[in-house]
Amino acid sequence: NGCSVVTTYVGHGINTLFHAAPNIPHYAKNKAVGVAQPGMCFTIEPMISAGSSRDRTWPDNWTSVTTDGSRTAQFEHTLLVTEDGVEVLTERLEDSPGGPVEMPKEDGEKKTNGEAANGVNGVGETEASKK
Repeated sequence: NGCSVVTTYVGHGINTLFHAAPNIPHYAKNKAVGVAQPGMCFTIEPMISAGSSRDRTWPDNWTSVTTDGSRTAQFEHTLLVTEDGVEVLTERLEDSPGGPVEMPKEDGEKKTNGEAANGVNGVGETEASKK
């Protein structure tokens, strides 16, 4: 659909250090090695671009933009590897503020994706935001 993944940024381990090892790439054909084991905690936080995957950082050493100025979106979830699989620690629950929102499944039934029921992150949807 013309989107790309900005490969400069990766998920990371959660520890007492900010952005601890390991690095978790969010794109195919990466060179990461290793096996997730129970007790490991890390983030996934892909940055998706509506255009170029190439980026540059502003002089503030924090803000990142694509080289073609295309719109981007970035999100983050924190995962804990368990004996039985993975627990999404940042997943919205039924009793989370704003509650879940119903999303269509592939078969036409409804499922919950965890977003706020009244717009993105609990912000009410307006006529202007629908355009």
